[in-house]
Amino acid sequence: MATIGVYGFDGESFLERLQQADVRLLLDVRARRGVRGPDYAWANSRRLQAALADAGIAYEHHRELAPTTELRQLLYAEDERLGVGKRSRRELAGDYTPRYISEILDSADLAPIVSALPDSGLAALFCVERDPEACHRSLVAQRLTERHGVTIEHLRPL
Repeated sequence: MATIGVYGFDGESFLERLQQADVRLLLDVRARRGVRGPDYAWANSRRLQAALADAGIAYEHHRELAPTTELRQLLYAEDERLGVGKRSRRELAGDYTPRYISEILDSADLAPIVSALPDSGLAALFCVERDPEACHRSLVAQRLTERHGVTIEHLRPL
Protein backbone atom coordinates (compact mmCIF):
# COMPACT_ATOMS: atom_id res chain seq x y z
CA MET A 1 0.00 0.00 0.00
CA ALA A 2 1.02 3.61 -0.54
CA THR A 3 -0.04 7.07 0.58
CA ILE A 4 -0.12 10.22 -1.52
CA GLY A 5 -1.27 13.83 -1.18
CA VAL A 6 -2.34 16.60 -3.55
CA TYR A 7 0.09 19.42 -2.72
CA GLY A 8 3.20 19.54 -4.83
CA PHE A 9 1.62 17.82 -7.80
CA ASP A 10 -0.24 18.95 -10.86
CA GLY A 11 -2.77 16.60 -12.41
CA GLU A 12 -0.31 15.10 -14.87
CA SER A 13 2.53 14.52 -12.41
CA PHE A 14 0.08 13.05 -9.89
CA LEU A 15 -1.12 10.42 -12.36
CA GLU A 16 2.46 9.75 -13.47
CA ARG A 17 3.51 9.18 -9.85
CA LEU A 18 0.62 6.77 -9.29
CA GLN A 19 1.48 4.87 -12.45
CA GLN A 20 5.20 4.72 -11.57
CA ALA A 21 4.26 3.11 -8.25
CA ASP A 22 1.78 0.76 -9.96
CA VAL A 23 -1.20 2.09 -7.97
CA ARG A 24 -4.38 0.32 -9.05
CA LEU A 25 -6.80 1.67 -6.40
CA LEU A 26 -7.00 5.17 -4.89
CA LEU A 27 -8.64 5.32 -1.46
CA ASP A 28 -9.80 8.90 -0.87
CA VAL A 29 -9.88 9.64 2.88
CA ARG A 30 -10.94 13.29 2.58
CA ALA A 31 -14.19 14.57 4.08
CA ARG A 32 -14.53 17.27 1.46
CA ARG A 33 -13.44 15.96 -1.87
CA GLY A 34 -12.35 19.28 -3.25
CA VAL A 35 -9.31 21.53 -3.02
CA ARG A 36 -9.47 25.30 -3.23
CA GLY A 37 -7.61 27.18 -5.88
CA PRO A 38 -7.10 26.74 -9.60
CA ASP A 39 -3.75 24.94 -9.18
CA TYR A 40 -5.51 22.00 -7.57
CA ALA A 41 -8.83 21.93 -9.43
CA TRP A 42 -7.71 18.61 -10.96
CA ALA A 43 -8.03 17.03 -7.48
CA ASN A 44 -11.73 17.83 -7.11
CA SER A 45 -13.64 14.58 -6.94
CA ARG A 46 -15.37 14.46 -10.31
CA ARG A 47 -12.32 15.57 -12.28
CA LEU A 48 -10.04 13.27 -10.32
CA GLN A 49 -12.32 10.26 -10.74
CA ALA A 50 -12.53 10.85 -14.51
CA ALA A 51 -8.74 11.13 -14.82
CA LEU A 52 -8.23 8.01 -12.69
CA ALA A 53 -10.73 6.05 -14.80
CA ASP A 54 -8.91 7.11 -17.97
CA ALA A 55 -5.66 5.88 -16.38
CA GLY A 56 -7.22 2.56 -15.35
CA ILE A 57 -7.08 3.31 -11.61
CA ALA A 58 -10.09 2.44 -9.45
CA TYR A 59 -11.43 4.93 -6.87
CA GLU A 60 -13.16 4.54 -3.52
CA HIS A 61 -14.20 7.22 -1.04
CA HIS A 62 -13.76 6.33 2.65
CA ARG A 63 -15.34 9.28 4.41
CA GLU A 64 -15.45 7.28 7.64
CA LEU A 65 -11.67 7.81 7.89
CA ALA A 66 -11.84 11.58 7.37
CA PRO A 67 -11.32 13.85 10.36
CA THR A 68 -14.31 15.74 11.67
CA THR A 69 -14.63 19.49 11.25
CA GLU A 70 -13.70 19.88 14.92
CA LEU A 71 -10.49 17.90 14.43
CA ARG A 72 -9.59 19.90 11.33
CA GLN A 73 -10.15 23.11 13.31
CA LEU A 74 -7.68 21.82 15.91
CA LEU A 75 -5.04 21.53 13.17
CA TYR A 76 -5.85 24.97 11.78
CA ALA A 77 -5.51 26.55 15.24
CA GLU A 78 -2.09 24.95 15.70
CA ASP A 79 -1.05 26.07 12.22
CA GLU A 80 -2.03 29.62 13.13
CA ARG A 81 -0.20 29.45 16.45
CA LEU A 82 2.96 28.30 14.67
CA GLY A 83 2.52 30.71 11.77
CA VAL A 84 2.40 27.84 9.28
CA GLY A 85 0.11 27.75 6.26
CA LYS A 86 -1.91 24.54 6.04
CA ARG A 87 -0.30 23.80 2.67
CA SER A 88 3.14 23.89 4.29
CA ARG A 89 2.38 21.96 7.49
CA ARG A 90 5.12 19.41 8.26
CA GLU A 91 3.55 17.51 11.16
CA LEU A 92 0.27 16.92 12.93
CA ALA A 93 -0.63 19.00 15.99
CA GLY A 94 0.19 17.24 19.25
CA ASP A 95 -3.42 17.02 20.46
CA TYR A 96 -4.69 15.94 17.06
CA THR A 97 -3.13 12.47 16.86
CA PRO A 98 -4.60 10.93 20.04
CA ARG A 99 -8.00 12.48 19.30
CA TYR A 100 -8.06 11.23 15.69
CA ILE A 101 -7.11 7.77 16.88
CA SER A 102 -9.75 7.64 19.64
CA GLU A 103 -12.55 9.48 17.79
CA ILE A 104 -12.12 8.04 14.28
CA LEU A 105 -9.59 5.27 13.90
CA ASP A 106 -10.49 3.14 16.93
CA SER A 107 -14.04 2.69 15.66
CA ALA A 108 -13.09 2.22 12.00
CA ASP A 109 -13.23 -1.23 10.46
CA LEU A 110 -10.16 -1.46 8.23
CA ALA A 111 -10.74 -5.10 7.27
CA PRO A 112 -12.77 -4.18 4.14
CA ILE A 113 -9.89 -1.99 2.95
CA VAL A 114 -7.41 -4.82 3.49
CA SER A 115 -9.65 -7.31 1.69
CA ALA A 116 -10.06 -4.89 -1.26
CA LEU A 117 -6.31 -4.50 -1.81
CA PRO A 118 -5.49 -5.35 -5.41
CA ASP A 119 -3.92 -8.72 -6.21
CA SER A 120 -1.21 -6.91 -8.14
CA GLY A 121 -0.04 -3.35 -7.82
CA LEU A 122 -0.83 -1.07 -4.91
CA ALA A 123 -3.70 0.75 -3.28
CA ALA A 124 -2.97 4.31 -2.12
CA LEU A 125 -4.49 6.29 0.73
CA PHE A 126 -5.15 9.78 -0.62
CA CYS A 127 -5.60 13.17 1.06
CA VAL A 128 -4.27 16.67 0.45
CA GLU A 129 -1.13 17.28 2.48
CA ARG A 130 2.17 16.78 0.65
CA ASP A 131 3.90 15.06 3.57
CA PRO A 132 2.29 12.05 5.22
CA GLU A 133 3.61 13.20 8.61
CA ALA A 134 1.30 16.21 8.31
CA CYS A 135 -1.78 14.16 7.42
CA HIS A 136 -4.16 11.71 9.05
CA ARG A 137 -3.48 9.25 6.23
CA SER A 138 -0.20 8.43 8.00
CA LEU A 139 -2.18 7.38 11.08
CA VAL A 140 -4.41 5.13 8.98
CA ALA A 141 -1.31 3.68 7.30
CA GLN A 142 0.33 3.04 10.66
CA ARG A 143 -2.79 1.24 11.93
CA LEU A 144 -2.89 -0.90 8.77
CA THR A 145 0.74 -1.85 9.36
CA GLU A 146 0.28 -2.60 13.06
CA ARG A 147 -2.95 -4.55 12.84
CA HIS A 148 -2.90 -6.04 9.35
CA GLY A 149 0.80 -6.29 8.45
CA VAL A 150 0.41 -4.00 5.44
CA THR A 151 3.65 -2.44 4.23
CA ILE A 152 3.48 1.24 3.33
CA GLU A 153 5.32 3.39 0.79
CA HIS A 154 4.80 7.15 0.99
CA LEU A 155 4.67 8.70 -2.46
CA ARG A 156 5.86 12.30 -2.71
CA PRO A 157 6.41 14.64 -5.63
CA LEU A 158 9.69 13.87 -7.42
